[in-house]
Amino acid sequence: MTPAAPLSAFLARLGRPAVAARLVGVLAGLAAVLATATPAAAHGGESPDGTDYRAEVTGLAPARPGLTARVVEGGARLELVNRTGRPIEVIGYTGEPYLRVGPDGVYENSRSPARYLNRTLAGDTALPARADPAAAPDWRRVGDGPTARWHDRRARWQESAPPAVVRADPTREQRVRDWAVPLRDGVEPVEIRGTLDWVPPPDAYPWWVAATLGFLLVGSAGLLAAGTPLGARALAGAGAALAVGGVAAIVFTVGRELDAGATGVGGVLLGLLGGQVWALLTGLGALAAGGYALARRPAADFALALAGACLALFAGVTNVAVLARSVPPLPWPGGVARVLLVLVLATGAGATAAGLLRLRAAAHRAVPAPAGPVRG
Repeated sequence: MTPAAPLSAFLARLGRPAVAARLVGVLAGLAAVLATATPAAAHGGESPDGTDYRAEVTGLAPARPGLTARVVEGGARLELVNRTGRPIEVIGYTGEPYLRVGPDGVYENSRSPARYLNRTLAGDTALPARADPAAAPDWRRVGDGPTARWHDRRARWQESAPPAVVRADPTREQRVRDWAVPLRDGVEPVEIRGTLDWVPPPDAYPWWVAATLGFLLVGSAGLLAAGTPLGARALAGAGAALAVGGVAAIVFTVGRELDAGATGVGGVLLGLLGGQVWALLTGLGALAAGGYALARRPAADFALALAGACLALFAGVTNVAVLARSVPPLPWPGGVARVLLVLVLATGAGATAAGLLRLRAAAHRAVPAPAGPVRG
């Protein structure tokens, strides 16, 4: 028996087997997709859901007009944009040429150990025999633009345990270290300079309380009789709440793309379609289902339940780490990210509950009352 079978049987007993089959089938499929999703769907393979270390680029030394650098993907990667018209090399961990960014695109030295160590955020890739920092560079083209993005352990804290200064006082924001990544402009050395700070994580408990209260408020709309004016207003209210959650999901998703380095409308759209398509679709679906409920269309209860479940799963549950991390993968303060996520969780789960409760009530109304005994 599948995990969805008890729920399907329960809803079928309510007298709505067709609705039960559709709802449970779709939700089971969505849960399966979510469970089997791989990190490849994220930006660059390993975009984190949040961290307590804030990495920032403070500048280039010496400055180069047309050459810029920044931290992207919640601190997971560095980004170098070269519009100088000259090739700029990024130097690897043992002083070897690692990347070359220039007018003809981005090239990677296949002999550089950094090429393999930077494949994952953990940096635990085994080095092949060809990784020889003393060998002549073997450049291979990996991009056709002026922008390179890569994991760099010099700008991150790699250990699982916090540094000693943080362990001594984890409640205080403090500097972990200053860092530098060497570059080469022809024969001239350049550095990307930056800082790495510990930012104490927030208390997630108040945010979970807020999400729970919002869930109860939206879900209570399903307790009001659907055939009454008050019930109709409750349906419209649940639809409006779901639409708000859909907007919050879209804003959150766009924020992740901006933090990943996307620029311009075209860049954001390409990033959304390439790595955040499920979150985007669920946000848009929640908007559509919310409008459907506001218009009091037929089957609005089913639309609320389905769209709410998708919203809670694909845009809410997948990002819950944000509630307990001080640095979210968005270009805005952590409080903004947590408010957006609470809206997504509360309205998604609440709309699901409201829709299911209204479907159950409709099923009870559809079942005819048993006939009384026949008197002779």
